Amino acid sequence: MEENKELEKPHKRRVRYKGTHPRKFEEKYKELQPEKYKDTIEKVIRKGSTPAGMHISICVQEILDFLQIQPGQKGLDCTLGYGGHTRKMLECLQGEGHIYGLDVDPIEIVKTTDRLRKAGYGEDILTIIQQNFRNIDLVAEEHGLFDFVLADLGVSSMQIDNPERGFSYKVEGPLDLRLNPDKGISAAERLRELTRDEIEGMLRENADEPYAEQIAKEIMKTFRQGEQIDTTGQLKEVIERALVFLPDDKEKKDTIKKTCQRTFQALRIDVNSEFEVLEEFLEKLPHILAPGGRVAILTFHSGEDRLVKKIWKRQQKEGLWSEVAKNVIRPSKEECHRNGRARSTKMRWAIK
Repeated sequence: MEENKELEKPHKRRVRYKGTHPRKFEEKYKELQPEKYKDTIEKVIRKGSTPAGMHISICVQEILDFLQIQPGQKGLDCTLGYGGHTRKMLECLQGEGHIYGLDVDPIEIVKTTDRLRKAGYGEDILTIIQQNFRNIDLVAEEHGLFDFVLADLGVSSMQIDNPERGFSYKVEGPLDLRLNPDKGISAAERLRELTRDEIEGMLRENADEPYAEQIAKEIMKTFRQGEQIDTTGQLKEVIERALVFLPDDKEKKDTIKKTCQRTFQALRIDVNSEFEVLEEFLEKLPHILAPGGRVAILTFHSGEDRLVKKIWKRQQKEGLWSEVAKNVIRPSKEECHRNGRARSTKMRWAIK
């Protein structure tokens, strides 16, 4: 009897849900199960927040208005993410046509595939491929030219919010920042490879960081002292030390916050070679569209937007585009209020 008792698995109480918006990612089990706790999801969204593990698609109506998707067409979502944009585009097909969805993230692509299959979108109308969108030429070689293309260049909320991915300075986690954690090296490893001048250059080029010199100096000082920068919290502490010279006033806290955002952005761009990937994608893009094909791109920081604008301007002169947007389209004030992560979004479009 005593042996049987020892073998019995002790009852473990479920972690209590701490209010409507608990702090820790792993405690937000209601938000992590949107199908089961719809009321909780709606409450979080009404507050202008993004539920844990979810991503609220941006500029959906603006994208659909421009793409003018018709039943029977073939489309490409270069950045599948949570699948929100893809789902809306699939609805436009009304069961006729096909959409191909690409994503480089091996973790989220499995969840999104399952989500969309359960929503009724089978392989007859939706093909999902784990592929970097820099390789759209390979996709077109196999599946033909596309009538419409979408690329949402933002990092998905479920990646940002998960501390294990290391995308946010707000929560402690490994300093990884890779969109595909199975490839390349982590941000922590990358920092150890760079010289002071290279770190400073990276911060300036990738994020227009005004305190690049001070941050680079403090990072190298940390390494010389035998300390490591392996976690998001450790990098945040380095940034705070680098800005210790700032006067202690109400603006200092905001300056540190924005500097952390820019530093993490710069490092993420470097680790994932985002500018190189984007440039390669843009150069191949006109050649994978059918005549009259349309493309919409969402950018989230000035570096991305400058690159799209510059390359499309040149390509239009070369006759690769019949029309290119002269001005960016921004989310409405109402959307930005509902989803704070939409504020920096710019949409550009082109027609072959």
